[in-house]
Amino acid sequence: MAVVQIPIATKTRASLEDITPQVAQAVRESGVRSGLCYVYAPHTTASLTINENADPSVRRDILATLERLVPRHGDYQHMEGNADAHIKSSLLGHSLTLLVEDGELVLGTWQGIFFAEFDGPRRRRVLVKVTGDK
Repeated sequence: MAVVQIPIATKTRASLEDITPQVAQAVRESGVRSGLCYVYAPHTTASLTINENADPSVRRDILATLERLVPRHGDYQHMEGNADAHIKSSLLGHSLTLLVEDGELVLGTWQGIFFAEFDGPRRRRVLVKVTGDK
């Protein structure tokens, strides 16, 4: 299967955008019955994570905690004014590997896939590749 691009337009400087439906669609359209789904964010100030998608307060708590750990304004050398975004992105990471079984993405009951924006608003993209047996 070819790489699928998921476009994302973020509206605020920091946000967690639920991309679970788009990734699940890419899995279904791949025709793969059993395999792996790779999700990759090709950005240095954004990342990916899996977490609870039932209660929106979890997203708020994650963003608030990251802001406390890595405040926007600090003793940073990077001159673009977004050093905190680079650090937050590195903490969460840029790729995920998920299981595919019976043609569906395997996630826990409350889990969702999130694109994490730390330097928005911006136009971004996430790349998805599904491999395995059809």
